[in-house]
Amino acid sequence: MSPLPSSTASVQIQQFYDKGLAHASYAIRCGRQVAIIDPARDPQQYYDFADEHEANIVAIIETHPHADFVSSHLEIAQETDAVIYCSKLVKASYPHRPFDDGDRITLGSVELHAINTPGHSPDSISVLLIDDLAQTRAVFTGDTLFVGDVGRPDLRENELVGGHKREELAAQMYHSTRNKLMTLPATTRVYPAHGPGSLCGKTTSTDLDSTIGKELKTNYALQPMSEQEFVRVLLEDQPFVPKYFGHDVQLNKQGALPFEDSVRAVPRVQPNAALENGVVVIDTRPQAEFKQGHLPGAINLQDGGKFETWLGSVVGPTEPFYLIADSQIALDTVIRKAAKIGYEANIKGALLTPSVLPATSPVADVEHVRERPEDFTIVDIRNYTEAKQPIFADALVIPLPELRERAKEVPTSKPILVHCAGGYRSAAGSSILEAALPGAQIYDLSEAITDFQKQAVH
Repeated sequence: MSPLPSSTASVQIQQFYDKGLAHASYAIRCGRQVAIIDPARDPQQYYDFADEHEANIVAIIETHPHADFVSSHLEIAQETDAVIYCSKLVKASYPHRPFDDGDRITLGSVELHAINTPGHSPDSISVLLIDDLAQTRAVFTGDTLFVGDVGRPDLRENELVGGHKREELAAQMYHSTRNKLMTLPATTRVYPAHGPGSLCGKTTSTDLDSTIGKELKTNYALQPMSEQEFVRVLLEDQPFVPKYFGHDVQLNKQGALPFEDSVRAVPRVQPNAALENGVVVIDTRPQAEFKQGHLPGAINLQDGGKFETWLGSVVGPTEPFYLIADSQIALDTVIRKAAKIGYEANIKGALLTPSVLPATSPVADVEHVRERPEDFTIVDIRNYTEAKQPIFADALVIPLPELRERAKEVPTSKPILVHCAGGYRSAAGSSILEAALPGAQIYDLSEAITDFQKQAVH
């Protein structure tokens, strides 16, 4: 958390960045008034910011109902009496004020103007900050404009989230960028809701803020092209859509329950308690520990930088699951991460590692793989765009988010070798196949895949 370049004596802009979800939220302070934009599920950091500056949170702005995380807008409003602002097109069920083209919020000497910028979603807005005293302009672009990219337009096709065709939203994105954002002064600072690694875009820069002028020069999506060409370029090679995205859109339209209360409500069970049959077990321990011993049928989804995204990609939004970790601190961490995507209510029970772990996973013979890869059925669980550059000939490509549903497609006539790009996903993938294909020989190439990648490049 550090002050951003447009901080001045009259206005302070603070970015809060969650690397796990590649999510950026913002506090705008002018005097003793604070507005929050796109808050994360845990609101404590915004309360701390306001307290530090002896200020009050008076406004919360949602640029759109987010698909990739749960927002704390309703909780903050209930705690502080701040007003929630969002587009009328959201049709939000929580108390709010519409915030659309022509609407503005006054925050001391600062004005916040709504700009309707559909494209990522039909109800997306951007927020233009104008501080005449300091000659400052900044625009908070939500998921419309990122640094080096624009938001993907293919997340609202399901009928549950509106049934909006990706081609139509991509065309709206073309006009939102050309007619709205690209007409702002070149010096206007750009503060997006996401950074690198977000699944709401495809080529997001490592920079977490920019200017309109810089984006006009360097952002592929803002270069001169026809609407038809823009739609084609934007739709190609978009990443997979995690299972939880539609669920979170719906949850954010109604507003989530308070974060800490939801975390405390998660059932804790004793390490050696009998677990209900048919409920998936998510074991978050490091893969080496998991392979030495685990519960039969457990999925090894290691706690790490992208745990919440993979949890919401492997487990469905209405599916109950157990959560295992090897310490109380680690268990609390993964529960809180699950809550960031609205999955805390799905946790049937959270427990420390049981003392009896009857299942083990064999270790791959890397030299055997190197010398005779044809002895294995090789399953590549990378995403389709990654798999366009194959590492092994004739590998069966089933991306990790699809593997539980498609596991029976994997032939068991030969030993099965699972790989990804670095080892994290293959730990999960091999455990999924172990659970789905009892009796099959399943090996995880793990981190050794990096050597094979080097050979494939050369």
